[in-house]
Amino acid sequence: MKKLALILALVLALAIPASALAEPIDVAVIIKATTSDFWQYVLVGAENYGKEFPDRVKITTYGPPSEADIDEQVSILENVVSSAPDAIVIASTSSDATIPALEEAQEKGIVVITIDNRINADVYDSFLATNNYIGGGLAAEQMVKSWEALGIKPVGKVGLVNAMAGVQVLINREAGFRDKLAELAPEVEILETRFTDNDMVKSITAAEDMITANDDLIGLFGCNNVTGDGVCRVITEQGLKDKIVGIAFDSDPEEIEGIESGALKALVLQDPYGMGYKGVNYAWEKFNGNEIPKEVDTGATIVTIENFHDDAIQGLLNPMLLKIN
Repeated sequence: MKKLALILALVLALAIPASALAEPIDVAVIIKATTSDFWQYVLVGAENYGKEFPDRVKITTYGPPSEADIDEQVSILENVVSSAPDAIVIASTSSDATIPALEEAQEKGIVVITIDNRINADVYDSFLATNNYIGGGLAAEQMVKSWEALGIKPVGKVGLVNAMAGVQVLINREAGFRDKLAELAPEVEILETRFTDNDMVKSITAAEDMITANDDLIGLFGCNNVTGDGVCRVITEQGLKDKIVGIAFDSDPEEIEGIESGALKALVLQDPYGMGYKGVNYAWEKFNGNEIPKEVDTGATIVTIENFHDDAIQGLLNPMLLKIN
């Protein structure tokens, strides 16, 4: 009888993966800004994973109010590391300021998954992000196509409204836009970038100033959703949708309305939901000793009014539609 019991125990042990017998791991998800729809979409992805796999992970979320609050995000990270979760998924606003805390995390054996912004040190197990240089290039290509559709000659000036200086994702995004536009429309002058501290009022002011100072302005590029909202609002309020082509990154309700109204001709969409969902999954995989890729390109998609109503596009535009209650 004892021999039979031992055999049954052995069979059960072999049939059930060790991970299935383990407690769910603690995963801390740290975003750049709690007031931004884009980062809420990241949290939807992370939290959905936790709801789908409650036996694998327990999710706790953190973040400062604004992307400009770099010091506050560093302080949040330091406190999280002190609490010693099993894994951290972080979208670091700064490529440098979080390095010491992430080094400490790895020394403690905490799995570190970074998303969106590249860290200037090898202090992570996997990095998931958009190729922002390519994404910026897609924005420039669409701006040229929109000029052609409106019968606007590619001669004049284009303004860039950028959320923050010194943030690598935005540096790459702007560089991709500038390089591709110079290639496709060499007679267009790109104005000096206006940085707005990721503030809506400042973004509106920047767009208004560029329009006022340049009678030959034919395009505005908002490098994220906040600056995109600013560009959209000014074009809408001044009735310039057929004279100035507005292109922006990411999506939120105002940008979505901008596509529908024509104030914005295109959005370059990332996959924030996927960053959150896959980031948590990779954290669990790594914690359980499975191989994960060091870097993952999460893709960029152009949205115009032509593909706006596609089911796949709607999920990217508003990941809240995917939220599990």
